Amino acid sequence: MYKLFVITRRVGSIRSLATMPTSMRKTIPLIASIDVGTTSSRVILFDKFGKEVAKHQIEYSTSLTSKRELSPRTTEEDGPIYSSVGMLIKENENLEIEDLHKVLKKPSTLNYPKPGWVECNPINLLINVLQCLGSTLLSLNKINERLLDKDAPIYKISSIGITNMRETTIVWSKKTGLPIIPYGIVWNDTRNANIINSLSKIIPKKTVTSIQQKTGLPLFSTYFSCSKLRWLLDNEPEVKKEYDLGNLMFGTVDTWLLTNLTQNNNFVTDITNASRTGFMNLNTLKYDEELLNFWNVDSKKINLPEILPSSGQFGTFKISDTINLDKCGYFPKPLTEVLCNFNQLNIPIQGCLGDQSASLVGQLAYKKGSAKCTYGTGCFLLYNIGTKKLLSRHGAITTIGYWFPNLDLDDKNNELNKPQFALEGSIAVAGSVVQWLRDNLRLFPRAQDVGPLANTVPDSGGVVFVPAFSGLFAPYWDSNARATIMGISQYTTASHIARAAVEGVCFQCRAILKAMTSDVYGEKLNPKIDLLEDNLVNDVSFAYERKLFSTLCVDGGMSRSEEVMQIQADILGPCIKIRRSPVLESTALGAAIAANMAGKTKEDRVLWKDFHDVKKYVFYNGHPPSKVEGLKGDDLQREDISTDDHPNLQYFKSQSNDADRRKHWKMWETAVKRSTGWLTEIDGEHVPVLEKPQNGKTS
Repeated sequence: MYKLFVITRRVGSIRSLATMPTSMRKTIPLIASIDVGTTSSRVILFDKFGKEVAKHQIEYSTSLTSKRELSPRTTEEDGPIYSSVGMLIKENENLEIEDLHKVLKKPSTLNYPKPGWVECNPINLLINVLQCLGSTLLSLNKINERLLDKDAPIYKISSIGITNMRETTIVWSKKTGLPIIPYGIVWNDTRNANIINSLSKIIPKKTVTSIQQKTGLPLFSTYFSCSKLRWLLDNEPEVKKEYDLGNLMFGTVDTWLLTNLTQNNNFVTDITNASRTGFMNLNTLKYDEELLNFWNVDSKKINLPEILPSSGQFGTFKISDTINLDKCGYFPKPLTEVLCNFNQLNIPIQGCLGDQSASLVGQLAYKKGSAKCTYGTGCFLLYNIGTKKLLSRHGAITTIGYWFPNLDLDDKNNELNKPQFALEGSIAVAGSVVQWLRDNLRLFPRAQDVGPLANTVPDSGGVVFVPAFSGLFAPYWDSNARATIMGISQYTTASHIARAAVEGVCFQCRAILKAMTSDVYGEKLNPKIDLLEDNLVNDVSFAYERKLFSTLCVDGGMSRSEEVMQIQADILGPCIKIRRSPVLESTALGAAIAANMAGKTKEDRVLWKDFHDVKKYVFYNGHPPSKVEGLKGDDLQREDISTDDHPNLQYFKSQSNDADRRKHWKMWETAVKRSTGWLTEIDGEHVPVLEKPQNGKTS
């Protein structure tokens, strides 16, 4: 059991410039984003233009060799260090690497105790957030000192937004506030596979359909929180004991953070995270007894967090008694003092979003029909479908995009205040296939070399790489599939294999987009028509690019490679162009936007008055977009923005030949058919194909 820590330090005599009262100094408002990802935590302070005024990050998961895992390095001279998406990283004043500081005897934030098992340390998650917050505040103080010397307005934090990895499951004690077990189960952990496999053999199709209509999620999947909680109740006696006593607190990472970072230890979650637990009904936006009963969870025994909109009052920031700033050994004196000062300012936490929803918002994909794709370790594509729930018949997941209930008071569109739904497609392998090429095949020394290597050849030379290392996810949902490389000949080179691996990720994105467009058009669409192709070739009477999305907004590690994004554009074809986000940290920006939109009136919103205002300042740097004949407002896609203003912003359009593109797509579909069902054929046992939602009707 954990030791209970209590904050004892009084505020020191050194006054934080960042917290100086407004009456003493003119201030410029900022919003703080707390971003807890799968492999790193960060705190970023955003201004009105979406610029990062101050930032601090802790990278707690790196690509390690077995030798390094047995003997952790204490200096960077021991060898290069890579992030979770294979990017070479190095410590600086704004970036800490957890593996370099084992001397502090701080336990690892991520642990891999068995194959397929991924655990996080809940206490560490809190410590990492506070370290990042304290370090960011210290940086802000230095900035403000320089501004004071110039007699200029200083920065002041007005509110906080939180974004987090979804589905990760944590349980703690209602009495002590401490974790019952020293770990949480991370979203990509597969220890619950036996539970899923057993259920798939006995659950009637009628029940499967009923549950999927309520949750929008594939029932037989290890991803979601419901089966992770069931595993804990079945396998951890202490968890079951606290459950029987009615003392068990269940939550995802957002709930764990909010409980420990609010004045009254508020036990709440936001709707985007709740929609990933498998316990929330998309129709009622509440927990559902049928869903709880299916997983044999008694609502009278378990404590479930209150479900709130993504933007609103989640509580006032205050560090809980779980962490002792003086005695836990991780906080130097200056950091402790600045956190204690900040602790007394009553800063509101006003935004909370699951990471992929936050990315959707941060990519400015507000309109129905907007789409974004984040290329990380895996790949997540969200398509905004507006206020009406649509269950996919082609393998996508239905989820909540965001819910900002106060927007309707000031916007002409009276549906902006309602929950916005999204179709989601998940790809298990994206950046991780680049890691595999680098670490296992040793095709190149750095992950960022994959684009240039793939670009040395005009195509894959007939090679198709299906990167199904742990099965295929959306839209195929086949856990029996395994990675395959087909079409190898004596002509094949390392460049062809590298290109085929990148194309394997890009082809899956195309498959997801194709599935989503089919869902949206439903029975109106001839199944032989592919809306990702030229509408004239397919004799479609309407222009696809005006009906759904003409732009795919992208972010994440792989999106930084111009070569990879051009390959993606070529595979998608002429009807879709790719727009790389002007803001590198789109997920954190989404949390800041959510916090800002909690204001009930435009005057209450300190950075942006509405969505149009966000786009004006973040995308156009405060300048109105240039006028284009026939287009108005958000329909504009101005591509002549200065790279000095937005060096990361870039558009990519297809340069592919129609015949070649269609041939390569046919090769991909053929390769997928060859790779599916692999384990069934080898083992002679049925490993369940994850169910697709059965009903595509809107509600």
